[in-house]
Amino acid sequence: MVKTSEEYLPEGSYTARSAVRQALASLTGLRRAWQEGQILEAVAQRCTAAHDLLFDFGFAQGIMPRSCCALGVAEGDTREIAILSRVGKPTCFAVAGIEEESDPPTVWLSRTVVQQRAQDALLAALRPGDIIPAAVTHLEAFGAFVDIGCGLPSLIGIENLSVSRIHHPSDRLQVGQVIRAAVRAVDQPARRIALSYRELLGTWEQNAALFSAGETVRGVVRSVEPYGIFIELMPNLSGLAEPRGDLAVGMVVSVYIKSILPQRMKIKLNVIDVLASAAPPLPPRYFIREGHIGQWVYTPPCCDKKYIATQFD
Repeated sequence: MVKTSEEYLPEGSYTARSAVRQALASLTGLRRAWQEGQILEAVAQRCTAAHDLLFDFGFAQGIMPRSCCALGVAEGDTREIAILSRVGKPTCFAVAGIEEESDPPTVWLSRTVVQQRAQDALLAALRPGDIIPAAVTHLEAFGAFVDIGCGLPSLIGIENLSVSRIHHPSDRLQVGQVIRAAVRAVDQPARRIALSYRELLGTWEQNAALFSAGETVRGVVRSVEPYGIFIELMPNLSGLAEPRGDLAVGMVVSVYIKSILPQRMKIKLNVIDVLASAAPPLPPRYFIREGHIGQWVYTPPCCDKKYIATQFD
């Protein structure tokens, strides 16, 4: 099974749960959720000028004060965009209080409470190599930010997204995508968890076994060099084609596989045709989806070229 507490999942995972729907259906349900410390989730409807988030339960209004919207906001360690960007999105929270005398009743909410609980639990439970779910929240040139539980952020550096070279994380992932990732490091003093993605996408041999010499398949141009064109067949598998002046990074092409050489960790290709100028990333093919990875070796045992591996334990 995926090693993370079932209680702490990426935002967007709680809305469909019957227990959450029942709690949000009445004031009685919200009172019970308050008493039990239950994690709830609803879509933030508005952010005030004071950066409080507002929620509409129909029978009551929900208010999440600015200081309760995200870990680090009160201390100045988290930017205000972490609050503004919640509008229109499912947001986790716990009930922090209820004022039934107001009209309509006011329910005070806290996201920081559940984020603190999630952070404490995940830092205590996770070890490098553990595989967990994550949801992509935004992409930067240097990597992908993901939610690993109740909006708790983590980073997958671009160098850890795949073995095949990419120019931007959007070549591999999309915002809103739910993925699996391996814990790369747990920094207790900084209270951070760093992730990696490439180890779940297979070794060179596992990927190469999906193809045979003589086949014509789809690929994506990842790099154009004077000596040849690097074309990605899978996120962790690329081949080299002869130079051509009409190809650019990101183009989707059909390629003929001339040869597959494990001892040199090399695939020779011929470009047949250009299929599209660009294409969104394909859904990932995981070779491992859950559990724990102690060591991952990408390079084939028979290969005397560059040794690529990750030691988690």
